[in-house]
Amino acid sequence: MYNLVQKLTAELLGTFALIFFGAGAVCVDWYPHSSNALGLFGISLVYGLTMAIMVSALGHISGGHFNPAITIGFWVTKRLNTVDTIAYWVVQLAGASAAAFLLKSIIPDDTWRAVALGTPMFAHDFTRLSGMILEGVTTFFLVLTVFATSVDERSFFRPVAGFAIGVSLALGSLVASPFTGGALNPARAFGPALASSHWQNWGVYWVGPLAGGFLAGFLYDSLFLKKA
Repeated sequence: MYNLVQKLTAELLGTFALIFFGAGAVCVDWYPHSSNALGLFGISLVYGLTMAIMVSALGHISGGHFNPAITIGFWVTKRLNTVDTIAYWVVQLAGASAAAFLLKSIIPDDTWRAVALGTPMFAHDFTRLSGMILEGVTTFFLVLTVFATSVDERSFFRPVAGFAIGVSLALGSLVASPFTGGALNPARAFGPALASSHWQNWGVYWVGPLAGGFLAGFLYDSLFLKKA
Protein backbone atom coordinates (compact mmCIF):
# COMPACT_ATOMS: atom_id res chain seq x y z
CA MET A 1 0.00 0.00 0.00
CA TYR A 2 1.16 3.51 -0.80
CA ASN A 3 0.85 6.37 1.67
CA LEU A 4 -0.90 9.67 0.97
CA VAL A 5 2.31 11.56 0.16
CA GLN A 6 3.23 8.97 -2.46
CA LYS A 7 -0.27 9.09 -3.94
CA LEU A 8 -0.28 12.90 -4.09
CA THR A 9 3.15 12.95 -5.70
CA ALA A 10 1.93 10.53 -8.36
CA GLU A 11 -1.12 12.70 -9.01
CA LEU A 12 1.04 15.82 -9.29
CA LEU A 13 3.44 14.18 -11.75
CA GLY A 14 0.69 12.63 -13.85
CA THR A 15 -1.28 15.86 -14.10
CA PHE A 16 1.90 17.78 -14.89
CA ALA A 17 2.58 15.44 -17.82
CA LEU A 18 -1.02 15.60 -19.05
CA ILE A 19 -1.01 19.39 -19.22
CA PHE A 20 2.60 19.74 -20.40
CA PHE A 21 2.05 17.49 -23.40
CA GLY A 22 -1.63 18.30 -23.97
CA ALA A 23 -1.28 22.08 -23.90
CA GLY A 24 2.17 21.82 -25.45
CA ALA A 25 0.67 20.04 -28.46
CA VAL A 26 -1.67 22.99 -29.03
CA CYS A 27 1.30 25.37 -28.98
CA VAL A 28 3.28 23.14 -31.37
CA ASP A 29 0.36 23.13 -33.78
CA TRP A 30 0.46 26.95 -33.91
CA TYR A 31 4.25 27.31 -34.04
CA PRO A 32 4.93 29.16 -37.33
CA HIS A 33 8.18 27.29 -38.00
CA SER A 34 6.69 23.83 -37.51
CA SER A 35 6.59 21.87 -40.75
CA ASN A 36 4.47 19.12 -39.20
CA ALA A 37 1.40 20.76 -37.68
CA LEU A 38 -0.48 18.24 -35.57
CA GLY A 39 -4.03 19.27 -36.35
CA LEU A 40 -7.10 18.37 -34.32
CA PHE A 41 -6.52 14.63 -34.56
CA GLY A 42 -2.87 14.92 -33.57
CA ILE A 43 -3.57 17.13 -30.56
CA SER A 44 -6.29 14.76 -29.30
CA LEU A 45 -4.00 11.79 -29.87
CA VAL A 46 -1.19 13.39 -27.83
CA TYR A 47 -3.65 14.17 -25.03
CA GLY A 48 -5.03 10.63 -24.99
CA LEU A 49 -1.65 8.93 -25.27
CA THR A 50 -0.27 10.94 -22.38
CA MET A 51 -3.22 9.89 -20.23
CA ALA A 52 -2.79 6.25 -21.26
CA ILE A 53 0.92 6.29 -20.40
CA MET A 54 0.51 8.07 -17.08
CA VAL A 55 -2.35 5.81 -15.95
CA SER A 56 -0.28 2.77 -16.89
CA ALA A 57 2.81 4.14 -15.13
CA LEU A 58 1.31 5.65 -11.99
CA GLY A 59 -2.23 4.34 -11.71
CA HIS A 60 -1.26 1.57 -9.30
CA ILE A 61 -0.03 4.21 -6.87
CA SER A 62 -2.80 6.82 -6.78
CA GLY A 63 -5.55 5.43 -8.97
CA GLY A 64 -4.36 7.48 -11.93
CA HIS A 65 -6.90 10.29 -11.77
CA PHE A 66 -4.94 13.37 -12.92
CA ASN A 67 -8.31 15.07 -13.23
CA PRO A 68 -10.65 16.53 -10.55
CA ALA A 69 -13.61 15.14 -12.51
CA ILE A 70 -12.33 11.59 -12.07
CA THR A 71 -11.55 12.25 -8.43
CA ILE A 72 -15.09 13.44 -7.73
CA GLY A 73 -16.34 10.12 -9.09
CA PHE A 74 -14.23 8.37 -6.47
CA TRP A 75 -15.49 10.74 -3.79
CA VAL A 76 -19.19 10.22 -4.53
CA THR A 77 -18.69 6.45 -4.40
CA LYS A 78 -16.83 6.77 -1.08
CA ARG A 79 -13.56 5.47 -2.46
CA LEU A 80 -11.92 8.70 -1.31
CA ASN A 81 -12.80 10.71 1.78
CA THR A 82 -13.39 14.43 1.58
CA VAL A 83 -9.98 15.44 2.94
CA ASP A 84 -8.10 13.20 0.51
CA THR A 85 -10.32 14.40 -2.35
CA ILE A 86 -9.42 18.02 -1.63
CA ALA A 87 -5.74 17.05 -1.37
CA TYR A 88 -5.96 15.32 -4.78
CA TRP A 89 -7.54 18.43 -6.29
CA VAL A 90 -4.86 20.71 -4.84
CA VAL A 91 -1.97 18.70 -6.25
CA GLN A 92 -3.72 18.21 -9.58
CA LEU A 93 -4.14 21.97 -9.96
CA ALA A 94 -0.56 22.51 -8.76
CA GLY A 95 0.79 20.05 -11.30
CA ALA A 96 -1.24 21.63 -14.08
CA SER A 97 -0.05 25.11 -13.11
CA ALA A 98 3.60 24.07 -12.89
CA ALA A 99 3.41 22.49 -16.35
CA ALA A 100 1.77 25.59 -17.82
CA PHE A 101 4.31 27.99 -16.34
CA LEU A 102 7.15 25.80 -17.59
CA LEU A 103 5.67 25.84 -21.10
CA LYS A 104 5.32 29.60 -20.87
CA SER A 105 9.00 29.96 -19.96
CA ILE A 106 10.31 27.92 -22.90
CA ILE A 107 7.87 28.51 -25.78
CA PRO A 108 8.28 31.71 -27.84
CA ASP A 109 5.92 34.47 -26.68
CA ASP A 110 4.24 34.94 -30.05
CA THR A 111 3.40 31.23 -30.21
CA TRP A 112 1.90 30.72 -26.76
CA ARG A 113 0.08 34.05 -26.82
CA ALA A 114 -1.64 33.11 -30.09
CA VAL A 115 -3.35 30.17 -28.36
CA ALA A 116 -3.33 31.47 -24.77
CA LEU A 117 -0.82 28.72 -23.90
CA GLY A 118 -3.24 26.04 -25.02
CA THR A 119 -6.10 27.20 -22.80
CA PRO A 120 -9.34 25.59 -24.06
CA MET A 121 -11.45 28.11 -25.98
CA PHE A 122 -15.03 28.31 -27.20
CA ALA A 123 -16.11 28.49 -30.83
CA HIS A 124 -17.50 31.95 -31.47
CA ASP A 125 -21.06 30.68 -31.98
CA PHE A 126 -21.13 28.20 -29.07
CA THR A 127 -23.08 28.98 -25.88
CA ARG A 128 -21.96 28.35 -22.31
CA LEU A 129 -24.88 25.98 -21.72
CA SER A 130 -23.96 23.95 -24.80
CA GLY A 131 -20.36 23.98 -23.63
CA MET A 132 -21.26 22.63 -20.19
CA ILE A 133 -23.37 19.88 -21.75
CA LEU A 134 -20.66 18.86 -24.22
CA GLU A 135 -17.89 18.91 -21.62
CA GLY A 136 -20.19 17.07 -19.20
CA VAL A 137 -21.19 14.30 -21.60
CA THR A 138 -17.67 13.64 -22.88
CA THR A 139 -16.31 13.61 -19.32
CA PHE A 140 -19.15 11.31 -18.25
CA PHE A 141 -17.96 8.65 -20.68
CA LEU A 142 -14.33 9.19 -19.71
CA VAL A 143 -15.12 8.58 -16.03
CA LEU A 144 -17.47 5.71 -16.91
CA THR A 145 -14.53 4.11 -18.73
CA VAL A 146 -12.33 4.60 -15.67
CA PHE A 147 -14.84 2.76 -13.47
CA ALA A 148 -15.56 0.05 -16.04
CA THR A 149 -11.92 -0.81 -16.80
CA SER A 150 -9.94 0.20 -13.71
CA VAL A 151 -12.27 0.13 -10.70
CA ASP A 152 -14.47 -2.86 -11.55
CA GLU A 153 -12.43 -5.94 -10.58
CA ARG A 154 -14.51 -8.11 -12.93
CA SER A 155 -13.51 -6.13 -16.01
CA PHE A 156 -11.83 -8.10 -18.77
CA PHE A 157 -9.91 -4.96 -19.74
CA ARG A 158 -8.33 -4.23 -16.36
CA PRO A 159 -4.81 -5.11 -17.53
CA VAL A 160 -5.11 -2.52 -20.31
CA ALA A 161 -7.21 0.04 -18.43
CA GLY A 162 -4.72 2.81 -19.17
CA PHE A 163 -5.11 2.27 -22.91
CA ALA A 164 -8.91 2.28 -22.71
CA ILE A 165 -8.95 5.43 -20.59
CA GLY A 166 -6.55 7.18 -22.94
CA VAL A 167 -8.63 6.28 -25.99
CA SER A 168 -11.77 7.54 -24.25
CA LEU A 169 -10.06 10.85 -23.51
CA ALA A 170 -8.77 11.17 -27.07
CA LEU A 171 -12.23 10.49 -28.53
CA GLY A 172 -13.90 12.98 -26.21
CA SER A 173 -11.27 15.60 -27.01
CA LEU A 174 -11.62 14.96 -30.74
CA VAL A 175 -15.37 15.64 -30.64
CA ALA A 176 -15.35 18.53 -28.17
CA SER A 177 -12.23 20.40 -29.27
CA PRO A 178 -13.77 22.32 -32.19
CA PHE A 179 -16.46 23.71 -29.87
CA THR A 180 -14.97 24.00 -26.35
CA GLY A 181 -11.31 23.10 -26.72
CA GLY A 182 -12.01 19.62 -25.36
CA ALA A 183 -10.65 19.89 -21.82
CA LEU A 184 -12.73 17.17 -20.09
CA ASN A 185 -10.69 18.14 -17.05
CA PRO A 186 -10.81 21.27 -14.86
CA ALA A 187 -7.04 21.08 -14.31
CA ARG A 188 -6.43 21.05 -18.07
CA ALA A 189 -8.25 24.39 -18.29
CA PHE A 190 -6.98 25.87 -15.02
CA GLY A 191 -3.21 25.56 -15.47
CA PRO A 192 -2.89 27.27 -18.87
CA ALA A 193 -5.55 29.85 -17.92
CA LEU A 194 -3.58 30.80 -14.81
CA ALA A 195 -0.27 31.08 -16.66
CA SER A 196 -1.72 33.03 -19.59
CA SER A 197 -4.33 35.05 -17.62
CA HIS A 198 -7.01 33.87 -20.01
CA TRP A 199 -10.18 33.15 -18.00
CA GLN A 200 -12.95 33.26 -20.60
CA ASN A 201 -15.74 30.75 -19.89
CA TRP A 202 -13.62 29.20 -17.13
CA GLY A 203 -16.68 28.12 -15.12
CA VAL A 204 -17.80 25.82 -17.92
CA TYR A 205 -14.67 23.70 -17.49
CA TRP A 206 -15.52 23.12 -13.84
CA VAL A 207 -19.29 22.68 -13.91
CA GLY A 208 -19.50 20.42 -16.97
CA PRO A 209 -16.69 17.95 -16.20
CA LEU A 210 -17.40 17.76 -12.46
CA ALA A 211 -21.10 17.07 -13.11
CA GLY A 212 -20.22 14.44 -15.70
CA GLY A 213 -17.69 12.75 -13.41
CA PHE A 214 -20.08 12.80 -10.45
CA LEU A 215 -22.90 11.21 -12.44
CA ALA A 216 -20.68 8.60 -14.08
CA GLY A 217 -19.21 7.43 -10.78
CA PHE A 218 -22.59 7.36 -9.07
CA LEU A 219 -24.28 5.52 -11.94
CA TYR A 220 -21.63 2.83 -12.39
CA ASP A 221 -21.33 2.22 -8.67
CA SER A 222 -25.10 2.04 -8.20
CA LEU A 223 -25.93 -0.18 -11.16
CA PHE A 224 -22.95 -2.38 -11.92
CA LEU A 225 -20.65 -2.85 -8.96
CA LYS A 226 -21.31 -5.62 -6.51
CA LYS A 227 -22.23 -4.55 -3.00
CA ALA A 228 -20.70 -6.18 0.04
